[in-house]
Amino acid sequence: MSVEKIWKIKSVDPSVLTQLQKELGIHPALCRLLALRNIKDYNSAKLFFRPQLEHQHDPFLMKGMKKAVDRISQAIQQGEKIMVYGDYDVDGTTAVALVYSFLKRNFPDTPLLFYVPHRYREGYGISKAGIDYALAENVGLMIALDCGIKSVEKIQYASGHGLDVIVCDHHQPGEQLPPALAILNPKQQDCAYPYTELSGCGIGYKLIRALAQVHGLDDEATNCYLDLVATSIAADIVPMTGENRVLAFYGLKRANEQPCLALQTLREVAAFQRPFTIADLVFIVAPRINAAGRMDDARKAIEFFIESDRKRSAELAYLLQTDNADRKELDKSISEEALEILAEEQLKENKMSTVLYRPHWHKGVVGIVASRVIDHFYRPTIILTESNGKITGSARSVQGFNIYEAIHSCGDLLENYGGHFYAAGLTLVPENLEAFSNKFESIVKKTIRPESLYPEILIDAELSLADINYKFYNIVQQFNPFGPFNLRPVFISYGVCDFQQRSSIVKEQHIRFSFQQNFNSSINGIGFNLAHKFDLVKDGAHFDVIYTIDENEWKGTRSLQLKVLDIAPSGNLYN
Repeated sequence: MSVEKIWKIKSVDPSVLTQLQKELGIHPALCRLLALRNIKDYNSAKLFFRPQLEHQHDPFLMKGMKKAVDRISQAIQQGEKIMVYGDYDVDGTTAVALVYSFLKRNFPDTPLLFYVPHRYREGYGISKAGIDYALAENVGLMIALDCGIKSVEKIQYASGHGLDVIVCDHHQPGEQLPPALAILNPKQQDCAYPYTELSGCGIGYKLIRALAQVHGLDDEATNCYLDLVATSIAADIVPMTGENRVLAFYGLKRANEQPCLALQTLREVAAFQRPFTIADLVFIVAPRINAAGRMDDARKAIEFFIESDRKRSAELAYLLQTDNADRKELDKSISEEALEILAEEQLKENKMSTVLYRPHWHKGVVGIVASRVIDHFYRPTIILTESNGKITGSARSVQGFNIYEAIHSCGDLLENYGGHFYAAGLTLVPENLEAFSNKFESIVKKTIRPESLYPEILIDAELSLADINYKFYNIVQQFNPFGPFNLRPVFISYGVCDFQQRSSIVKEQHIRFSFQQNFNSSINGIGFNLAHKFDLVKDGAHFDVIYTIDENEWKGTRSLQLKVLDIAPSGNLYN
């Protein structure tokens, strides 16, 4: 089943376009891209295109930073044991590796250990088992990274047993803050830090920057970890704006020019040769790191990041590679099974939501499967499995629908739940499954807006095919690194055709395009999973196309091509 998409062209202030065109003298489409990123003049454009590490904010602007640095410095001075604690995903494991490695390298006499909770035995966040482990090891100070902001009871328990906790978290605080010794979170009230969208690892990085300042260490003492920061920014899908964009820009540079041993080894194991982009960190690096926690124990991911021996690094990389291969196989088989079930159910009833449960599905991939299902059946989706006698799983949403609120409305039928607008997790007892499914469907049916039932493609600018050349492309590339709020630009061209009829279907699912517009010279493109629209291309018919611009290399020759997102008959009206 193919989901039709709504095309929507972004709006922009015409006066800003005029000003940018006057000051920069570049193609109107490029001015439009800048205006859509809230860049309104020459100076802001210069800062955007030429990010500098000096543009970072002072870490001591962050509420709690001085208290945190003073307490860590005290522990270092007194030889007190420190435990670095973090979540099991990429953001958490890179954060732990960064802080642990920094302390170990610069303060080698300080007793250190790290801890990451087991995804299935302990769950997300600070666990009682983790605190008990710290107490058993005579830890005096615990630094919690990428978690802890809502762990009120757990941190009360830790404090009550004499364990000091510093929370470094980027998630939205609840109504009650935990009784930690210090909290580093730019989203907390009364925090003067100018940028609120750092990753968890990014907050860990600001902590070591502050420590480096106090202890008189040079910039390289912290810059050497920028590749880990960039990996966390990419994998955690935080906004690619402001300070994140600066850190990602220089983190990518580091990953390609002076990478840590882990990224070197992972590149070799994955047989990856070209320079890393943010997308590569998302699709090549992140799945291998995440697979450790999904399939087994995330501890090996941290061990991989902090390992200094090449042989052992390679061994760990192959373990992660194996976990990821197993994850992919499970992902594929469960997704196929889920889609077969849905195909049969869709023939019987037309629901506004999808809730699927099978006790044998692996808990580590149900969130991924939910996303796959939405690609085919564009509805708020919950995929559930059995774990320790309970039903548990993950929810994913569609454009504009708050799935957390919908699940919250079913809270009386759930044992536990949490999440945010587009993703959530939940646990319930088996006898409540049918009632929950029915209530969730009822809530979705009442509250979802009709436009949320169709995915949107947001278009940045109209472009003539004749304007696509390397001069234009090279400026578009300077918008890198791409990410949320700075996505790869999407263009639309109207009235294109293949009058030479060179386009063809590839591997039964994709289209290899040959485009012309106004009978000018042609440009090629590839449209994945668009074979069902090939009739629009045949016989020289005119159609409209939306796309991003890519570079293709074939037998040593490079050329520009279009990565086609969708096509429609010419003359359609778009929002």
